[in-house]
Amino acid sequence: MTPRHALPLPGMVWGPRPERRQPRSAEAAERWRARWQALCDRLPAWRRRDEADFLLRLRACRAALSQQADPLQRAEALAALRARLAREGLADAVLPAALAGVAQCAAEVLGQDPFDTQLIAARAVLQGRLAEMATGEGKTLAVALAAAVAALAGLPVHVITANDYLVARDAERLRPLYAALGLSVGAVCQADERAARAQAWRAAVTYVTAKELVFDYLRDGQAPEGAPRLLRGLCMAIVDEADAILLDEARVPLILSEPADMDDALRHARQALRFARALQPGRHFRLEAASRQVHLTAAGRARLARATASADSGARADYADLAPVWRNRLHREHAVCTALAALHAYQRDRHYLLRDGQVLLIDETTGRIAEGRAWGQGLQQLVELKEGCDPSPAFATIAQITYQRFFPRYHRLGGLSGTLAEARGELLAAYGLSVRPVPLRRPSRRRIGPTRLFADHADLWVAVARRVARLHRRGRPVLVATDSVAEARALSAHLQRAGLPHRVLDAHGDAQEAAAVAAAGQRGAITVATNLAGRGTDIALGEGVEALGGLHVIACQLNPARRIDRQLAGRAARQGDPGSVETWLSLDSALLARSLPPWLRTWLRPRCRRLPAALLSGLLRLPQRLEEQREREQRARLIRHDEQMERRLAFAGRSE
Repeated sequence: MTPRHALPLPGMVWGPRPERRQPRSAEAAERWRARWQALCDRLPAWRRRDEADFLLRLRACRAALSQQADPLQRAEALAALRARLAREGLADAVLPAALAGVAQCAAEVLGQDPFDTQLIAARAVLQGRLAEMATGEGKTLAVALAAAVAALAGLPVHVITANDYLVARDAERLRPLYAALGLSVGAVCQADERAARAQAWRAAVTYVTAKELVFDYLRDGQAPEGAPRLLRGLCMAIVDEADAILLDEARVPLILSEPADMDDALRHARQALRFARALQPGRHFRLEAASRQVHLTAAGRARLARATASADSGARADYADLAPVWRNRLHREHAVCTALAALHAYQRDRHYLLRDGQVLLIDETTGRIAEGRAWGQGLQQLVELKEGCDPSPAFATIAQITYQRFFPRYHRLGGLSGTLAEARGELLAAYGLSVRPVPLRRPSRRRIGPTRLFADHADLWVAVARRVARLHRRGRPVLVATDSVAEARALSAHLQRAGLPHRVLDAHGDAQEAAAVAAAGQRGAITVATNLAGRGTDIALGEGVEALGGLHVIACQLNPARRIDRQLAGRAARQGDPGSVETWLSLDSALLARSLPPWLRTWLRPRCRRLPAALLSGLLRLPQRLEEQREREQRARLIRHDEQMERRLAFAGRSE
């Protein structure tokens, strides 16, 4: 199976800023190609033969290159490789020679000789696949190998990663490799001004977060005709931590806004809060905890209609300035439901935190501060008013897009992650991408302990503190993952009372995140982290830790998806190191509390410590499956809503 050749450079054929207008998932040829890839990739015997043949050809090319000691010969070989890539594109026949050349350069310049698994992953990315490469196996270098080959072929490459720290770190760390190949590298971070962004986007390889990439794309779309643009088009993208970006972060659209009338917006928000505070839960509205949506009952709609009617007639002095829009039933019900969600569904230290008088959103997948992100439709201002903060400026939407509709616009798209298998169907349907498993470099030595269930968090934290104390006395490092900032603080208090030195890594300490996670494998270290804080940072074992059994992870959270559980387990026992993982949960954890019916939780409370392992496993998997289904449906609804919004903006004359 040979994928299609690289497409031509931006210019006369593609135009100055090329992108696909017809998503690859909608093209019959691309759809069948991706399905054929997916079928072949799930056949272990075919994969092993294919990988063995590829590595045999690559080693032959490496052997020839290693004999070229003269710099002039090296320069001629690089020029010949560029010419061949320009002629043949990223066809399978040229990839062994291309990856051999880049691998040889990495070994000499970086002192990192790529492993076979990294070369297999890089090849899969260049073939337009998602490579499932286990956590800790060296995805950063695999991404660089693929990016360098594509850039040598003349394609502007965008490498998308999780946060600004990783953007700056990886671009700087890999700069010598790109420079040795005659390639420039740039990094786009949130704080960069337009001039710095423009320079970074002109580089052969540009590292960037998905959010900054999409917003620069939307800004280009709103630029006047003839005005300079930032991006050179959507030629090739390599998505690191692909499941986090293409799935977990794809639940909300990216919205480009312009300032709106602040006085009107604040007046409207305060009025919505007043109406919302007069409604009673259960009687006037119902709250769906899983989706954080609020639905008015018939009594609630009638109560709201009477309240706005009396206010409109001047009977209430505090509503004397009620705008005419409140007479519209759909508008007033939507506004009050949003205000009810701000009051009851969004919780401090779980969905957001307060810092320096500001409401900062927490990314629920990673536990990090969602820098530069704010809720739309007035929700941000409503939460700020609820917390007594100065409201942030109000904005009106001028353009928006979802990741599901943005990334398929790339002519070539690939990526890597440690956890993709569970979502391969959705990734194929939404992005036209098949998943290629990459074998482990060394056999796994990870030990999985039995799952334990406790009646409540109070019992859980006491048991966890005892477990951590026992491991700490032996010198083993321990990483405890919690579900929220509030839970991290609660566990920290128990550890302090037990006299256990530890470090808490949550959304309050995101600036020191990478250093803290990197030190989590040192002898005697105790680290408490929210969700997947530190994703993308390697955990190296300290001296003597391997003999003690390696890093021990205690997961005190049931994640919304099984693949996120696997991502967390991958913090331990990386690259053949020893390590172990346990899952300890409480019945009042967020996912179980909203997924299990009250009668079942009542029945389980006195029995949870004595349940057979098989029964407990089944009980815990059911909420995850329900949550996975709910999130898939949410992403599907988002695509439909995004398409409707694009049509409305185009009708208003604000589309490209």
